[in-house]
Amino acid sequence: MPEEILRRVLTVPVYDVAEETPLEVAPLLSKRLQNKVWLKREDLQPVFSFKLRGAYNCMVNLSDEQKQAGVIAASAGNHAQGVALSASKMGIKATIVMPRTTPPIKVNAVKNLGGNVVLHGDTYDEASKHAKQLMVEESLTFIHPYDDLDVIAGQGTIALEMLRQHSKPFDVIFVAVGGGGLISGVAAVIKQVSPKTRIIGVEPEDAACMTEALKAGERVVLDQVGLFADGVAVAQVGEIPFRIAQTCVDEMVTVKTDEICAAVKDIFEDTRAIAEPAGAVALAGMKKFVEKYEVSGLEMAAIVSGANMNFDRLRHISERTELGEKREAIFAVTINEEPGSFKQFCELLGGRRSITEFNYRYSDPKSAVVFAGVRTEGGRPEREAILNELVSKGYAVEDMTDNEMAKLHLRFMVGGHANGVKNELLYRFEFPERPGALLQFLSQMSEEWNISLFHYRNHGAAYGRVLVGVQVPPEQSDDFEAYLQNLGYRYVNEQDNPGYGLFLKSKQ
Repeated sequence: MPEEILRRVLTVPVYDVAEETPLEVAPLLSKRLQNKVWLKREDLQPVFSFKLRGAYNCMVNLSDEQKQAGVIAASAGNHAQGVALSASKMGIKATIVMPRTTPPIKVNAVKNLGGNVVLHGDTYDEASKHAKQLMVEESLTFIHPYDDLDVIAGQGTIALEMLRQHSKPFDVIFVAVGGGGLISGVAAVIKQVSPKTRIIGVEPEDAACMTEALKAGERVVLDQVGLFADGVAVAQVGEIPFRIAQTCVDEMVTVKTDEICAAVKDIFEDTRAIAEPAGAVALAGMKKFVEKYEVSGLEMAAIVSGANMNFDRLRHISERTELGEKREAIFAVTINEEPGSFKQFCELLGGRRSITEFNYRYSDPKSAVVFAGVRTEGGRPEREAILNELVSKGYAVEDMTDNEMAKLHLRFMVGGHANGVKNELLYRFEFPERPGALLQFLSQMSEEWNISLFHYRNHGAAYGRVLVGVQVPPEQSDDFEAYLQNLGYRYVNEQDNPGYGLFLKSKQ
């Protein structure tokens, strides 16, 4: 299989539409990581993503009959633009099925490239199912985003460019993984030309379909997929990419949302370009790899795979970058509610360190809980030192730095405990960002259940995050569980989250 990919890569005519993107050294990252860091700038393609390569190579190899009939694809953004631009260049009619949750900037980009956009479903899987139905009904050719030899070969041209652009073999190349088309194309080429180069795949922790597949020795379907890095949010890796990865990928690394946000900032600081979350995943993996193995002096490359960023997502990303760099810690600290105690606590924290955030509201005559953010240049060791220092001074402290509910919701709604709220259950939901989604959630809820807490904040993504408190009598717990199952939205029970007890839970 890798031999077939390389054979096809050598004859791919992608430069009819794509460009040979630069391989740039990242001086700031190189200095920080103590390795020579190179960035392959696929964010500079005409559609701001590598997807154009595979889409065009697949379409140029269609028969005349298939071209005349037209093509269809399902995508939430990058593949859609690749197919639309390729179709425009070749004079082929292209229909693109996109989820209704797709941000308008991406829908309009496809339309501007000449694609006929059909909005259907809330997820890629729903859009893909509808696209395949239209394919049969209208006798169209389906252009798969990753599970196709010609698509994989198109992505493999990136590896040929990197080999030409670098004077000696790389020690390690990091590649983001969604369905697997990019890493299988790159790995198949590199391992035959430069077999000692290590190929490391990188995935978000909550969308690690290739990681789990390689562990199991077979393709698996993830029950739930995190949506922050939507360009790599895939529940099951492709069949062809998986077979190639089994022999050509050396290791997989998974990264957290905060680490991806930090990598977006790193790319900006070295290039002044803004990568989308999926485009920064490979670099986030490189940083984690260097920290884990403590390597130095190596020639390392990361593929910046895309830059189709919604501007309003930058707010959320910027809020999380310091946490991702381990330069900020968040604590919930209980102090005595008496004159002078608040000042004393501030002096202890702020005398030598920068305070990034401070939230407090009176709620109890004996004690108070403050939500505090602290700058930590020393990473985790300094964070633990602060924690130990506070404990040694007699404070009750809860480390909230890795608490997702605290970072998404709690820090924006600290305001005191409610009083007299009985039988409250706390859940965190992910809603599709489309008209009617919130109404659907509320309309399925029994009128007997009162909403006692609600916090929503738009992060510019396809899915919004909502924290909801609902009063459910114990005898109706089974009915509420059935409601959750029938709702069809991803949810997390936050009843035992320490932040809930410290800041929000009713004091009865």
